[in-house]
Amino acid sequence: MACSSLIKPLSAKAIHKKTGRVWLFDLDNTLHDASHAVFAQIDVSMTKAIMKALDIGFIPATALRQKYWERYGATMIGMERHHGVNASQFLHMSHDFHAPDFVKPERNLARLLQNVPGIKYILTNAPHDYACSVLDTLGIRHCFAGICSIDQMRLQGTFRPKPSPALMHQLLGLLKCKPTDTILVEDTLKNLKIAKQLHLKTVHIFNAGTPFSSTHKIRPAYVDLRVKSVHELLRHPFSHK
Repeated sequence: MACSSLIKPLSAKAIHKKTGRVWLFDLDNTLHDASHAVFAQIDVSMTKAIMKALDIGFIPATALRQKYWERYGATMIGMERHHGVNASQFLHMSHDFHAPDFVKPERNLARLLQNVPGIKYILTNAPHDYACSVLDTLGIRHCFAGICSIDQMRLQGTFRPKPSPALMHQLLGLLKCKPTDTILVEDTLKNLKIAKQLHLKTVHIFNAGTPFSSTHKIRPAYVDLRVKSVHELLRHPFSHK
């Protein structure tokens, strides 16, 4: 398994049947239904973190949270870039809650993941500790060889979260894999669009709770497969080629 400042190990015993395939899985609203409760809690926690960091009220803090997420793919980037807020401290404040209280269990997910050929990694714009807590709650940490979380998405001193092409180029190089043998599984279309431009295979987990999902009623040309859940994907012939 590749190990670097960009990719941290999760399980040396991750099962992957022999194949050249490499899977990059997003976390929230991809491997579990974050819209069930987690996203609402993150919104509350992140808004409070902005209010505290900038000493502003709820309404302007909410506006900044949404604005920076839409512009940069992560609110943290805008907070660091425009307000000089320490990124690591903000990540901690914005996810300062007990994730297992809000994660909806996904039945048989570990077994399904292990039955799919290919080595698997987590690629998420969420912080490392939060992501690991969710994976442990779902009982699937052992299915993944490593994780690239937003804490680690720093290239030449600058954060480059998804959908950064530079991030994806760096990951492909570290993993020493062919783009056409690499599959990105996401609920966010803009991340999949960049991946397809780099010749990765793309899977869209359509979740109605993902921002802007309602504006895309049909499968875009840059999406190879569109499904309604990770369970549907893992049972689909696409996953067992």
